[in-house]
Amino acid sequence: MTETPATADTAPHPAHRRAQPRRWLSILAALGLLGLVSRLLWLPHPTDAGTPVFDEKHYVPQSWQVLRGTDGGGGLLVGGIEDNPGYGLVVHPPLAKHLEALGMAVFGNTPWGWRIVVALLAVGVVLLIAATARRLSGSDWVGLTAGILALCDGILFVTGRSAMLDHFQAFFVVLAVYLLLRDHEQMERLFRRIADEGRVTDSALGPRVGYRWWRFAAGAALGGAVAVKWSGLYYMAFFGVAVVAVDWWRRRRHGVARPFTGTLLRDCVPAFASVVLVPVGVYLLSWRSWFASETGVFRHEASAGSDRISSWGLDFLPDTWLSFLYYHVSVLGFHGELTNSNGHHHPWESKPWDWLASTRALLYHSASDDSGRREVVLLIGTPAIWWLGVPVLLWGLWRIIGRRDMRWLVPLVGYAAGFLPWLLNVDRQMYLFYATNLAPFLILGLALVLGQVSGWAVRPDGPPPPARPLRPVVAEARHLVLTKTGMLVAVAYLVLVVWMFLFFLPVFTGMPLTDDQWQLRMWLPGWT
Repeated sequence: MTETPATADTAPHPAHRRAQPRRWLSILAALGLLGLVSRLLWLPHPTDAGTPVFDEKHYVPQSWQVLRGTDGGGGLLVGGIEDNPGYGLVVHPPLAKHLEALGMAVFGNTPWGWRIVVALLAVGVVLLIAATARRLSGSDWVGLTAGILALCDGILFVTGRSAMLDHFQAFFVVLAVYLLLRDHEQMERLFRRIADEGRVTDSALGPRVGYRWWRFAAGAALGGAVAVKWSGLYYMAFFGVAVVAVDWWRRRRHGVARPFTGTLLRDCVPAFASVVLVPVGVYLLSWRSWFASETGVFRHEASAGSDRISSWGLDFLPDTWLSFLYYHVSVLGFHGELTNSNGHHHPWESKPWDWLASTRALLYHSASDDSGRREVVLLIGTPAIWWLGVPVLLWGLWRIIGRRDMRWLVPLVGYAAGFLPWLLNVDRQMYLFYATNLAPFLILGLALVLGQVSGWAVRPDGPPPPARPLRPVVAEARHLVLTKTGMLVAVAYLVLVVWMFLFFLPVFTGMPLTDDQWQLRMWLPGWT
């Protein structure tokens, strides 16, 4: 989330260095249109005899209860609660199910109703990834590259058409990254203006920067991520540390005499308010329906005289808050016990190291049509994207350590927040859809690499050599290959990604396949 001075090694290629607003709006419009077509086409397929598939079976009934709960008054965003005991109790915060209920309010309890909101947010994820890549690089070309990769990634595609929770969270996480990047740009402009006026070192602590509305909005987005799934807490922690570290780096780079003390006294408290207190407020607000209800899960546990609650010694708290804490402790216990050691084995589960290259798939749906052909929805990452994951991450580490290319903080910190915490308890039951939040940061890294590669050339730009008689086309082609080598490689890679996405599209959408067609797409043992 930092800015690197342009050098011969980090600057975009001259052919696409300048970002032009009008051209960029056209690119966003094209990406948005392609996103709508790809995410909405054949959206109601598949179903299980008209009912949800896979873990949609837990969340769709809960979302329908949220909508029907508004009959008691208060409206969808206040009155609805979910009390479907899909796991014995409702084990995830309510925000995604409230959003899903909006689609049901329009289309009813149908596949369109279940999936329309997540599909629209999936288009938003594509646009946010593209916009973030453009701001990181200053290049429309890099932004377009990121958008194409996001459109063609299998994990983003499948989860963006499923009435589960993960893509809702991915939207809020990527939105938070984009807003934090805008905050960084605003602070950079402010410090440069103050430096031009000669006022940066007026105080040993550096200047006061005022209220940072972009960071406040990022905190609200992080609150949305936590209000979808508790794993949003990881992003609060990692992004909060990164924000403070960048604030210190900025004060130090601009010559502040005491950058650490300045950051501690002038940046840390506001950062804590924006990245911690605001998300907590948003999270609590997402539970408003539970507080307003009389039938929510464990809503009256404290007033019923629970021995477990009385043993806490927190009698000074109101019964409502004691019941709220009891609910959270119960959910935490559920997640803590969901381990292989307790006998919770699933044939399609995977571990974090499987996510690195999408080597273990996840079956969402399987059926056969009347002719015996398979109709399967399989969650896998597009190989041309995910099989480059580890090299891209290692390249990003080298760019930060060896070249001080601090743009790589964004993909690396984001990827680390979605990957490293899961290594702390590998015995827990896990699935590939947990990697949904990794995909945007892998794509941002790939886009930065392609932006750099596209500027490489075997020979610098220059006039083409004189063409031999009858061979002008060959001469022009040779000149193009020598002077635009990197751009041709980048375009060829994007063509490969698009082709691979289309090749695997039948297993992303459940199109009928013969056994031979199915086997042709099963490249790894972990996919079957």
